[in-house]
Amino acid sequence: MFRRFLTEPGLIGLDWAGFRDAQAPARRFATDGYLGDEDGRLIVEVDGESAAGLVSYSAGQYGAAGRHYEIGIALLPEWRGQGIGWRAQAMLTDYLFEHTVVQRVQAGTHPENAAEQKSLVKAGFQLEGVVRACEFRAGQWRDGYLYSRLRTDPAPTY
Repeated sequence: MFRRFLTEPGLIGLDWAGFRDAQAPARRFATDGYLGDEDGRLIVEVDGESAAGLVSYSAGQYGAAGRHYEIGIALLPEWRGQGIGWRAQAMLTDYLFEHTVVQRVQAGTHPENAAEQKSLVKAGFQLEGVVRACEFRAGQWRDGYLYSRLRTDPAPTY
């Protein structure tokens, strides 16, 4: 699954950034199973058997004590629009709050990705604003939307 998102143009949607090292996922998995303190990836399964995509997290820092995680998701096309994504992101966020001391989990998305914006809100995230010219994609700099969920925010019911 991890290799597919690196090597199949268009599979990841708007986040396709060109071809990448197809062996990198196997090397990383052999190192720590993709479960590090700084970043990681988990397969999103449906009914305990079908791999629908992946969720990811990576650590960031605001100031001296402002450690946070940024999460992301990539679902295979046949699994999109079925309510899987918001649940996977909510579960990952709950997991990070339960097993780390971070106060903040954030997620970014594209202004044109209305489905992901709805998904993040359903997962308990709030829109914080526009991050101008934050991403180089398809030959130009583009804006992004930044969402966050704080440890003190109510968790969604799923």
